[in-house]
Amino acid sequence: MDLVDQLRYLVLAAQREGSRRLSAALRPLGTTPAQAEVLTVLREVGRPLSVRELGGLLVCETGSPSRLARSTVTAGWVEPVADETDGRVTRLRLTAHGRHTADRVAQVEAGFREAFAGTLPDAAALQPVIEVLRSVVADGPSGQALARRRAGLAERGVVAGR
Repeated sequence: MDLVDQLRYLVLAAQREGSRRLSAALRPLGTTPAQAEVLTVLREVGRPLSVRELGGLLVCETGSPSRLARSTVTAGWVEPVADETDGRVTRLRLTAHGRHTADRVAQVEAGFREAFAGTLPDAAALQPVIEVLRSVVADGPSGQALARRRAGLAERGVVAGR
């Protein structure tokens, strides 16, 4: 197996293993990793988003996040609201239950990050790996969504290295 294949399969294996572990950690909250990402994005942004805007910030669903958004509405975490300036546009915002669940998701994700960080080398050793992975995904929808989220967090003064 050449180096490119090794990298490709290791990224795939790491993604699957991370998803499996995160799914298990989120299970007690009754949410999937994709639903948790919706809650996290709405929590981070702090304002209602259209489905299109939401989709532009998601990594889990880069196509049409309508079905995913509906599942969060059905669960009672998110509610549709009319846009204040354009009544034709519907936006999604967290409900009180959704804010509570999003806070719990943030706690689960913090524990997940801490456990994951314990398996990694120091930050200086990670930086080149992160740069390689960013270059691999940069032109795709997931990479662009991550870049938009990082930029949005930076605008709000949130440390992007988290």
